Amino acid sequence: MFKKFRDSRPGEQPPHPQDVPAIAPPPEPPEPASEANQIARMRRRKLAELRQLAHQKLLETLNLSALIQASEAEIKAQIANILKEMLPGQNIAISRSDRDSLVEDLYYEVMGLGPLEILINDETVSDILINGPEQVFVEQGGLLELTDVQFQDEAHLRRILQKIVGMVGRRLDESTPYVDARLQDGSRLNAVIAPIALDGTLVSIRKFRKDKLSLEQLALLGAMSEKMAIYLRAAVACRLNIVISGGTGSGKTTLLNALSAFIGKRERIITVEDTAELQLQQTHVGRMESRPPNIEGKGAVTQRDCLRNALRMRPDRIIVGETRGDEVIDMLQAMNTGHDGSMTTIHANSARDATSRLENMVAMAGIEIPLAALRRQVASAVNLIVQVNRLQDGSRKITSITEVTGCEGDVLTMQELFYFEHSGVSPDGRVEGHFASSGVRSANADRFRRWGIHLPADLYGA
Repeated sequence: MFKKFRDSRPGEQPPHPQDVPAIAPPPEPPEPASEANQIARMRRRKLAELRQLAHQKLLETLNLSALIQASEAEIKAQIANILKEMLPGQNIAISRSDRDSLVEDLYYEVMGLGPLEILINDETVSDILINGPEQVFVEQGGLLELTDVQFQDEAHLRRILQKIVGMVGRRLDESTPYVDARLQDGSRLNAVIAPIALDGTLVSIRKFRKDKLSLEQLALLGAMSEKMAIYLRAAVACRLNIVISGGTGSGKTTLLNALSAFIGKRERIITVEDTAELQLQQTHVGRMESRPPNIEGKGAVTQRDCLRNALRMRPDRIIVGETRGDEVIDMLQAMNTGHDGSMTTIHANSARDATSRLENMVAMAGIEIPLAALRRQVASAVNLIVQVNRLQDGSRKITSITEVTGCEGDVLTMQELFYFEHSGVSPDGRVEGHFASSGVRSANADRFRRWGIHLPADLYGA
C-alpha cells in the first residue's frame, strides 16, 4: 500500500512534484498464448502419456526373450496390435503418420536405445551430447547443433542409460554417479548423474566409425598432405615409437587406427585401453581393457596392470589407447626394452607440450627421477610426435610432425619435419592454409634405408 503524503506543517514547504518518487506503472499482462499453440502442446503431452502407457503395456505383454528370435517387422506388428487395442480407451485421435511414429519409437524403446537410436544410426553424426532430457546436441561436420530429439523425463533418460551400462557390466547409481561404457557397435559413452550433474544427467557418446579411414583417405579429406602420409607410412613400417598428441575430439584415435594398417602382418600386437575403441586392421591382435572397482571398492584393474601383464605376452608392439596416468612409466620402459613400433595417444597442445606432459605424469606417479635422466629416457623411448588439432571450423588436421632427436644436457632436442601453415579464414568460416615441409632431412633416414624403405628425394623439400 502506498503511503499518503502528510499535509505540510506551518513553516514547511510542500514537496515539489519532482521530489515525489515516481510510481512505476503496472507491467502489461503477457500476451495469451495462441489457441493453436495450446492445442499443440496438449496434443504432444497426450501423445507422450500414450507412449508411456503403451511402453508399460508392452513390458507386461511381450515376451522379450522370445522377441530376440523375431524379425523387426514381426515385432513392429505386435506393437501396432497393442496400440490398436489401447487407442479406443484414450481420449485422443491420431493420424496414420502419428501411429507409425509411435510404433517406431516403441520399437526402439523396447529393442534399442529409445530416442538415441536414430542418432546412433545416422552416419553423419560423430558425437552425441546430452544435457538433461530436453537438450540433445550432435556434432556433424565438426560443428555442434541442437536437435529436436528429447527424452520424456529424467527417469526415461536414466532407464536408457541403465540398459547400456548393464550390457557391459558397469554400474550407474548414487554411489557410482559416473561411468565409462561401450555401446554394442563400439561407440564410447560417458555419463554423469546427480548429485554430480546439477541440471540433469550429462551424457557424451563418441560414435564408432563403421568405415575405417586410411591414410590416403585422410589425405584426400585434407587432414594431411601426401608427403606426410608417405613419411608416416614409412615411420610405422620401420617401427618408430610414435606418440599422437592432440586435444579432445581432434582425431587422435582415428589417426592411430589408420597408422595401424602399416604394421607387419607377422607381428603380434597387444592393445591396452580404458574403454576399447581401437579398430586395428590386423588379425593377430590381443585386446585388453581396464576395469573399475566394484561396489566394495575392490577388483579394479588399471591400465598399468594391463600394461605390465602385456609385457609377459610376447608382444612385438604395444599400443596404449591413451596414456594419462602412472602407466606412462611402463609405456616408456616398454619402448626402451625391445618393443619398437609401440604407439600411444596423449592430450597436449604441441609436440613440446607432449614431452612435458610425459614428464608431469611420471612426477604424479610419485617416482623421483632426476630431470636429466627422465628426459634422456623420453628421448630414447619416443622417436616421433604427431600433433593433430581440431580447428575453429571443425576440420581436423595434422598440424605438425616432429622427431625427437636426442637430449643435450637436460634439454630435449627436436626437429619439425612437416607442419600446417594457417593463413586465415575464408568468408564462409573455413580455415585457409597449406601443408609445408621444413626442409630438414629426417634423423631416421639411415633407419629407413636399412629397412629397405626408399622415400622420394624431394620429400623434405620446402
